[in-house]
Amino acid sequence: MMKTRKFGIRDQIGYMLGDVGGSFVNLYIGAFFLIFATYVLGVSPYFMGTLFLVARIFDAFTDVIMGTIPDRWKIGKSGDKFLPYISISKWFLAASLLLSFADVSNFSSTIIHIWVVAVYLFFGIAYTADSIPYGSLAAVITNDPIERTKLSRARAIGGMIVGLGALSFVPMFIYDKAGNIIPEAFFHVAIVFSILSLLSYTLLVRLTTERIRDDQPAGQKADYKFMDALKSAFKNRPLMGMMVASVGSLIMINGVAQLAAIVFAEYYHMPSAFAINSFISIFITMTLFIIVPKLVEKFNKRNLVIATAAFSLIAATLLTLVTIENVYVFMVLYNIAMIGSSVFVMVVWALVTDCLDYTELQTGKRYDGTLYSIYSFSRKVGMGIGSAIGSYALGWVGFVSGAKSQSSEVAQGVLKMYTGMPIITFILILIGVGLIFNLNKDKTEEMYVTLKGRRVS
Repeated sequence: MMKTRKFGIRDQIGYMLGDVGGSFVNLYIGAFFLIFATYVLGVSPYFMGTLFLVARIFDAFTDVIMGTIPDRWKIGKSGDKFLPYISISKWFLAASLLLSFADVSNFSSTIIHIWVVAVYLFFGIAYTADSIPYGSLAAVITNDPIERTKLSRARAIGGMIVGLGALSFVPMFIYDKAGNIIPEAFFHVAIVFSILSLLSYTLLVRLTTERIRDDQPAGQKADYKFMDALKSAFKNRPLMGMMVASVGSLIMINGVAQLAAIVFAEYYHMPSAFAINSFISIFITMTLFIIVPKLVEKFNKRNLVIATAAFSLIAATLLTLVTIENVYVFMVLYNIAMIGSSVFVMVVWALVTDCLDYTELQTGKRYDGTLYSIYSFSRKVGMGIGSAIGSYALGWVGFVSGAKSQSSEVAQGVLKMYTGMPIITFILILIGVGLIFNLNKDKTEEMYVTLKGRRVS
C-alpha cells in the first residue's frame, strides 16, 4: 500500500538530513576521538586501536539484533516501520557525543581507560539504534530504481556536507596559533554538533514518507523468521559483494580520517591545510554530484565504480611511492586520486537497495531491516579495521601520546600511512563490485520488471 504524496525533492532533502545528523556524531568521533584520547587523556594509540577494533566487531553483532526489531514490531501510531525508531534513538546518539569529549584528564589512569571504553561502547550502541532504521528507510521510501539512485546520492552528499564542510573547521578551534591542542575546545564543538544532529533528524522525520508499507498493525509481531532472513542473505551474491567492497571503503574513511589532521599539523606544519583540503574535496565532490547520474545512466553503476576504483588504486600507489613536499600540490593530487572513493560513496546505497530487492526476487519476501543490518555488519567491521589500523599506525611509526608535537620521522610515517591505506580500499572495492557483485545493467532491469509485475498482481 502506498501513501498518496509523490516522491520528490522533499524526500531527498529529508533523507540527506538524516545522514547529516548521523555524520555530526559519527564523523566527528571518527576523526577526532583518537586525537582527543591520545593528546588530552594520554591514552596509548595501541589501546585505542584495540578498542576501535573490538567495539566495532561488537557493534556488528548488535547491528543484526537491531535490524530484526523493526521487521518484528512496529511502534507508534503512524504505521511507519522505521521513522519512529529514529525519533527515539537520536537522543541517545547526541548524548554519546557529549560524553565522548568530556575532559576527564584529572581522573586516575585506570578510571580514564574505563571511561574511554564505556563511552565508546555507548556511542556504538546509540549509533546502531539510529543507523540501522535510517539505512533501511530508503527501501520503503520508494521502489523506483531512479528515485533510489537519487536517495543514494542525497545520502552521500549529507555525509560530505559534514565531513568536508563542518568537520573541516574543527582544527581551527582545537589548535591554537602555535599548533598546540586546546582540550576544552573538543567539548564545545561536541555541544554544537549534538544540537545540529538533533535538528537534522527531526527534519528527516518530518520530510520523508514511507510509501512501501504492509498491513501489520503497530505493536503486533510480524510473521518473521530470523533464520529464513539469514539464509536469504547468504544466498544473495550481490549483497556479499557489497559487503566486501564496503569493508574496503570504511577502512579508508575511518582510518584515513583519523590521520588527516595529524598529517597537516605534523608533516606540513599547517593545521589550517585540513580545511583547505576539505574545500578542494568539496569542489571535486560537487562536480561529481552533477556528472555521476549522467555517467551512471551511460555506463551503469557497477561499471562506473570499477573504472574509478581502478584509477584510484593506481593513483594512490604512486602517491605512496613519491613524496610530495608542497602541501598545495599534495592536496590537489590526493583529492584527484581519491575520486574512486567518492564515486563509490555516491552510488553505494543504490547498489545496496538493489541487493535488498534481489532477495525479494529470490524469496518473494522482504527482510529490509534484517538484510540491511547484515550489510551494516560489514560496514562496522570495516570501521573497526580502519580505525584500528589508523591507531596502530601511530604506534608503528613511533607516535608519542601526550606530546605537544611529533618528530619528523613520525610525521613522515603518518604521511605514508595516509596515502597507503587507500590502496587496500580500492583493491577490496574491485574484488567486491568487480568479481562478486553480479547485477549488471541487464540483470537489474530484468529484476525490476519481474518485481513490478509481482507487486501489481
